[in-house]
Amino acid sequence: MKRLSYIIVAATVSLMLTGCGLFKKYEKNVEAPANPFGTTLGINANTSTESLAQQSWRDFFPDPLLQQLIEQVLANNTDLNSARITVEMSEASLKTAKMAYLPMLSLSPQGALSKFDNNPWTKSYELPLQLSMDIDAFGSLTNKKRAAKAVLLQSQCYEDAVRSNLVSTVAQQYYLLQLLDRELDILLLTDSLWKASLETEKSLFENGKAYSTAVNQLEASYIGVKTQIVDTRRSIRATENNICNMLAVEPQHIARSHWGSADKYHSATEGLRMFNTDYLKVGVPAQMLEFRPDIRMANYAMEEAFYNTQTARSAFFPSITLAGTLGWTNSGGGAVVNPGGLLLNFVGQLSQPLFNRGKLKANLKTSKLYEENLKKQYVQTVIEAGNEVNEAIADCLAAREKHDYYKREVDVLHEAYRGTHELMDNGKANYLEVLTAQESLLSAQLDEASNLYNGAKAIIALYIALGGGAK
Repeated sequence: MKRLSYIIVAATVSLMLTGCGLFKKYEKNVEAPANPFGTTLGINANTSTESLAQQSWRDFFPDPLLQQLIEQVLANNTDLNSARITVEMSEASLKTAKMAYLPMLSLSPQGALSKFDNNPWTKSYELPLQLSMDIDAFGSLTNKKRAAKAVLLQSQCYEDAVRSNLVSTVAQQYYLLQLLDRELDILLLTDSLWKASLETEKSLFENGKAYSTAVNQLEASYIGVKTQIVDTRRSIRATENNICNMLAVEPQHIARSHWGSADKYHSATEGLRMFNTDYLKVGVPAQMLEFRPDIRMANYAMEEAFYNTQTARSAFFPSITLAGTLGWTNSGGGAVVNPGGLLLNFVGQLSQPLFNRGKLKANLKTSKLYEENLKKQYVQTVIEAGNEVNEAIADCLAAREKHDYYKREVDVLHEAYRGTHELMDNGKANYLEVLTAQESLLSAQLDEASNLYNGAKAIIALYIALGGGAK
């Protein structure tokens, strides 16, 4: 008998020691690429200790009207509000997991009337206060609590991701409106200039110095500008409606400044600072892991999976439950005596799983495989993030290089248009030369404006790719 007691004690101690590993905290053991940025086209990421991502979006976008618009979107957007609700739900789940350590207390009063054969009715009642408590001897409650916290952190990262995406989208749409306004100004100015050319050609035709073909060609080109004006105004309306949709308001005019009037990132007077390689501070690669919401969320997903695996392991060990009842009872029949007799009992229960049709092993294997899959996804997320940074820098530098060409092209074509128009006025150039000069100049002006927008969009993409805009 004594030997049996020793065996039981030894087995219990062995189980306790085995279960100590189930309380181990999560430690990330995934090796991400050392330099996810790759070749950054002349930008040495490793020598920069600062990053654009460290700037608040309010500092990154100094335009007051854009700041006001972003704040309104962040306050009203349905997707962001849903993300906030998800955070609150995760907080409630974490609170529930923390409360699992406490005992469960319930009051279960009951009464009964019974009668047997010809005996009189007997009355009985119980007024018990029941208490039940799970003992976390093998880490089941602890791991569930830690997993719930990881879920909360993921939901917070998701909220940050939605916020940064909204900041990026609003800014891009705002700049698109400015671009469309700029293009509309170019088209309206072109409309007046081409109208003058058409009137000149009509005058030459009336004086027998030009053919009707020339008048028709110039008029067709002039009408083409008219249709572009209509299309541009329609695009402005569509862009405003997109912004209103993010604001969750009815369609309306969106207030905005003129291109280059308030934003240092595309102001011509500041030498296009957004294209300056000295300004494109990407920081060291490790910073991206700290700032980007999707990478942080992937890490917390691995943490959750780790604790779920620990929970699956703890299912192989005994569960210990303590229960007790305290109250009054009168089960002796006859008249109900108040308060009756004292009712008290205490029960300790240990349940050790022996055979559960392979369910416990399957759950553990599934948890391990899921955890391994998340590790691979984490590495892929880092790689994709680095690729986004590399692409954004390439777009910034390409836009900067093309800007010099576009600017020179516009200057040259403007001189060509002016000279050709003077020759036409003097009857020394035909309408085809004027038409070609006009259309080439308009195309170059629109391309230059579009390239400026592409450059602004590229630096926004770099800011978001580095993890900016979340705060």
